[in-house]
Amino acid sequence: MMTSSDTATPEPAASTLEYAITRIGDHFIDVIYFDLGRYLMAAGALTLFLLVFRSWSEARRIQRKRRASRGDYIREVLSSMRTVIVFALVTLVILMGREVGLIGLKLERVPMLTVAWQFALIVLVHDAYFYWIHRAMHTRALFRISHLHHHKSRTPTPWAAYSFATLEAVVEAAYLPLFLIVTSLFGIQYAGIAVLVFLWHMIIRNVMAHAGSELFPAGWVDNPLTDWISTTTHHDLHHSSGHNYGFYFTFWDRAMGTEHPRYKEEFRNNARPLFEGFPLRKFSRSSAEKVGVMVTALLAATTAVNGWLFAVDPTFI
Repeated sequence: MMTSSDTATPEPAASTLEYAITRIGDHFIDVIYFDLGRYLMAAGALTLFLLVFRSWSEARRIQRKRRASRGDYIREVLSSMRTVIVFALVTLVILMGREVGLIGLKLERVPMLTVAWQFALIVLVHDAYFYWIHRAMHTRALFRISHLHHHKSRTPTPWAAYSFATLEAVVEAAYLPLFLIVTSLFGIQYAGIAVLVFLWHMIIRNVMAHAGSELFPAGWVDNPLTDWISTTTHHDLHHSSGHNYGFYFTFWDRAMGTEHPRYKEEFRNNARPLFEGFPLRKFSRSSAEKVGVMVTALLAATTAVNGWLFAVDPTFI
């Protein structure tokens, strides 16, 4: 005698498709929230800082004769919304690549030493990737269709960090999935927290590069321990007069002869001791410079190591 269980039919494939669509939809809402939130928090926080400490930022202003217009701000924010969508779609590709086994991404907690070396590797490779695609986008064949939109911000603001044409946004965003796919082929299981710290580090350095005021303290380019880390002036010179294609570091520009010849001179003209303007005037200028460099370097290192404290929970996947 046949029972109802004997005659049961498998669930239709449509239910599997419906599940997949629902899953992708849930992921997309999460990544839109994450990528938009990173941009708004980083650019908004730095803008607020520059406004609240206006005398501090004005004393360090890089382009003193030119200022961003209201139209510049509107263009930067609107085009950044397009970039957020592109970045979210690429982040979705990473998450789905993890689900199908193409990308090795561990979400459980790992030792901080693992996070540190994986973060360092991803930043070093990203700096090389950025330098060479940036130079490529400055060629006559590619500049107009890829990079011209970003250079409409001749006097950049923190909101220019994501102000890209669609093609540039795709190329910029492609780095992370490509990196994770390649490292996965070599059997490296990347920690989700290392990727998360990298994403926060990237947007923070990005808005700092477009701040319009030199955020790094006087003495930075004269200290061999910090000179290899690019400053706000380094990227601002790229917007105003070319050269300087690197992102985090200066060594690619120096190795390839593309660093602005007056970079250090311009930095020294723009930078001030970190605490200048605060009640620390009993310090000599040289002492203030040294303290400023050490504090900024410490803050940068602390952010890199402990950035996960300020990040969303990686288990949102």
